[in-house]
Amino acid sequence: MFKIEKIDLLISLYIFCIMVSELMGGKTVPIVRLFGYQLNGSVSLLTLPFIFSVNDVITEVYGKQRTRSIIRSGLVMVFLVFIFSLVATALPPSTRFAAREAAYDTIFQLSARIAASSLTAFALAEFLDLFIFVKLRERLKQYGLWFRNNVSNIIAQFVDTSVFMFLAFYAFNRPFGDNATYLWSLILPYWLLKCFMSVIETPLVYWGVRWLKEK
Repeated sequence: MFKIEKIDLLISLYIFCIMVSELMGGKTVPIVRLFGYQLNGSVSLLTLPFIFSVNDVITEVYGKQRTRSIIRSGLVMVFLVFIFSLVATALPPSTRFAAREAAYDTIFQLSARIAASSLTAFALAEFLDLFIFVKLRERLKQYGLWFRNNVSNIIAQFVDTSVFMFLAFYAFNRPFGDNATYLWSLILPYWLLKCFMSVIETPLVYWGVRWLKEK
């Protein structure tokens, strides 16, 4: 009989969202036009809120220690993918694959600065999300899951977006004022889009907790 343990499926979904965000997040798509300005976003906006929501679901049911272990495992996977991408793109192609080598390298040859920025921001945001969710749960007990989920997600995603944009795109040869203006123009729309995704995914968090608690 085909059977999958619920917690195993949820952890697999968590790792899937992380890997998709890392490997495919470089593509941007038009989101909405506001006041004559076209707002674009990475396709990873579709998966990033799920990462924080899965954290909250597992913490609600299994506790913070289990979630910490899952976060650390996710970080190890991101690091391994980064290392393997460097190895895979450095190896010489076979004669048959040589014509596609340039396209392959373009997709998988990550910038060291971008990769390091992503890993750092992700680590800080994930553990912050867990910390805030747990602290709110200690005060509210089992009540206000929607509040705990969204507050922890919104704050953590602001940190994730801000740290990543700063580490990846801060120009040390330009004045602080210029950098601040440019970075804020990147941070604000991305953060607001992530907040929107987090809010509309709130029913999934309730469903996930009920589903995971079922025998």
